[in-house]
Formats: sequence, structure tokens, C-alpha cells
Amino acid sequence: MVQETCYGWGEIRRGLDKAMLLIVLSLFALGLVSIYSAGVGVRTSTALNALKQLSWGLVSAVAYVAVLRIGYQNFVRFSYWIYGGTLVLLMVLLLTGTVSRGAASWFRFGSVSFQPAELGKVSLILVLSRFCSRYPPDTLKKLASTLLIAGLGVVLILLQPDLGSSLVYCAIIFVILTVAGTPGKYLGGLVMTGIIALPFFWSTLKTYQKLRLVVFLDPYIDPQGAGYNVIQSRIAVGSGGLWGKGFLHGTQGRLHFLPEPHTDFIFSVFSEEFGFVGGVVVVLLFALLFWRLLRAAFRTKDTRAKLLCVGVVAWTWFQVMESIAMSMGLAPITGLPLPLFSYGGSSLLMTAVGLALAQSVAISPVRDDLPAIWRRES
Repeated sequence: MVQETCYGWGEIRRGLDKAMLLIVLSLFALGLVSIYSAGVGVRTSTALNALKQLSWGLVSAVAYVAVLRIGYQNFVRFSYWIYGGTLVLLMVLLLTGTVSRGAASWFRFGSVSFQPAELGKVSLILVLSRFCSRYPPDTLKKLASTLLIAGLGVVLILLQPDLGSSLVYCAIIFVILTVAGTPGKYLGGLVMTGIIALPFFWSTLKTYQKLRLVVFLDPYIDPQGAGYNVIQSRIAVGSGGLWGKGFLHGTQGRLHFLPEPHTDFIFSVFSEEFGFVGGVVVVLLFALLFWRLLRAAFRTKDTRAKLLCVGVVAWTWFQVMESIAMSMGLAPITGLPLPLFSYGGSSLLMTAVGLALAQSVAISPVRDDLPAIWRRES
């Protein structure tokens, strides 16, 4: 077994993808501005959420640097243990977790809360990167083994129930399987199986989850109830016009018409104040981030690293797409946070860890001693 060593500070400075880091910091700064704006209303005004998010940002920055120093190789090396520990946390959560919005998704320690589903996204990417690099899912047997490992996490998330996170897990699994070389006929079979299972899936949904899907098609079925969030979010995004109403001048947020403005509908707050132009800037920043992540994947010769990067892209892309589309009424409400933007310590911390792992991949080509075994585990 080749010993995985940590990166030195010189290697980090030389190999750091500065463009990727600048994009991440820019998105976090814009999100912080929006969280502050969401807390400033006519009846109540508070900067508490923005201060908390800034604190989590500092913690996330420390975690980011620590991951860079350790290197993605060491995380992949211990991925089975990390994933196993996450599964244990998810099982304990079902028994002792705090129920919020009908789901047992949180551990609460006084004023601090933690959502293990966020850790699960990182651990799932790590374990699939290692397993699929050693056992490429190019046969039915190896594909079944991969799905068994990944399915454990998906099932535990669905039992909470957390539909939004389970969809993210499925996106991660599908993209990694595709890049790892799963034959098209097997991928098509997975898609067809999912379509056939939709009636059963519908019967397992909670009443409020079914209502969210129904009001996505027509929010005016229940305009003062389940459809209220969608209607108000559409108004906020549309009223921003081309240039927006200006910072702290968004009426939907200030008058408390927009529900959950600092979490689920943070993009609506930003769009109302900075308009279509501001929204396009945010979308372009995310697009540039995805490009830098994919660039790291294309450059590396390590199969594990390649799968890790595309897993991070699948995770963040799906959440960005869903969160922005949800704000405009183009997708059902799932409660998924907008990465780096929405208020939430667990999401921000784990997003920082995931992006740092990908940044570590970007740094790795600087080294001239990459062993051949890292290119594909055998």
C-alpha cells in the first residue's frame, strides 16, 4: 500500500486554483449580503443570521485549509470508515434526531444544530470514488455492489424523510456511475426502473410532500396554503425587473411576504434587489465554478480524483439548479439550500469540505511523485 502524504504549504501555494477560490469567496460574500437583507424587515430587523453565517464561514475556512493540507488522497483512503460512520449517524438520527417540518433531519446541541445528510453527500462521493475506481461498474455484478453500498445512504435519508437530499444523492450516484464507465444499457435500465417505480414512490410520500408537487403544477389551487410560497417567490423574482430595487429595498422580504427568505428563497431575495442582471451574475459565477471543478477532473490522472470532482459537480449543480428553479416556480419546493448562498452551517461547512477536496485534486498535478497505483486502485 502506498503511503498517502499530506501536502506542504509550498505545494498548496503553487498549485492552488486561485480562480476557483475567488469564485467561492465571491458567492459566499453575495450570499452573506442577501442573508443580511433577508433579516432587515419593517416589523423586525436583525443581523443575527448574517453574523451566524459569517461565524460558520470562518469555521468553514479553517476546514477548507485543513482539507487542503491533508489532501484528498487521505480522505479517499479512509472513505469506507467515513461512510460507515455517516451511516451510523443517520441511524442514530432516526431514533434521537430533532423533528422539524415533519422530518427528523437534525441533531441539536443547544443553539447549534447539525444535519448529517450534508456530511452524507461528502462521504458518499468519497466512498464511490474509491469503490468505482477499484471495481469499475462495467458488469451487472459490480454495478449491483455499487448500488448496494450507495443505496444504504439513500434509504436512510428517505426514512427521515428528506426527499430533497435523497434526490441529490441519486444525482451523485448516477453521474459517478456514468463517468466510471457503466454501460449505457445499464444506465438506461436504472432510468426505466425509476420511471416504473414512480406510482409506488408517490404512495409513500407524506401528504405535505404530495401537496408540494401538486402546487408546483398550479400554485393557485391553494394560494393561501401550500401554494403561497411559490406565488410570493415568483412575485419577488419578477418584481426585481432588469436592475432590481436596490440593496435593502426588496418589499417582499422587508414586508415578510416571502417565507424562509434566508434559506429556501434566498435567491428570490437577491433577485428582487439586484434584478435579472444580478441573477445572471450569480448563475455565471456558479457556471465558472463548475468549469473549474471539471477542469481539475480533466487534468488529473487519478481515477479516484476524477470521480471525486464529478461527484462534487453533480452535488452542487443539482442543488443550484433546483434552488434557483424553485425560486422561479420552475421546480417543486424541496427545501434544498443554494450552495454557499443560503443560511445554514451544516450546508456551508460540508460544501467547503467538498470544494476543498476538489481544490486538492487541482493541486495534486504539481507533485512529480504520483504513484501509478493512485491512477486506478487494483
